[in-house]
Amino acid sequence: MALRLKSGDMVQIVSGEHKGQKGKIHKVYPQKGTVLVEGINIVKRHTKPTQKNQQGGIMEKEAPIHISNCMLVCEKTDKPTRIGIKVLENGKRARYSKRSKELVD
Repeated sequence: MALRLKSGDMVQIVSGEHKGQKGKIHKVYPQKGTVLVEGINIVKRHTKPTQKNQQGGIMEKEAPIHISNCMLVCEKTDKPTRIGIKVLENGKRARYSKRSKELVD
């Protein structure tokens, strides 16, 4: 599967429990086809006390969600958009927004 989303992209969740929420991609896991989005899919983990975490207890952290449930948010229209690949004149490939036809950094 071609992963067209990158770390730092602003995405909107299009299906599942968090549908409609927006967040920035923190990390991409290409082998699993999942992404870690800031503030989305918060889960609770019960941890034992360790040297790092003396207290232990219930910790909240983000869990990865499947990349097919995320869409890039177009900066111009502030709406979710599909992503295409264009070959530029210098031979490099670049991502572009199919909604506004503008290049995405």
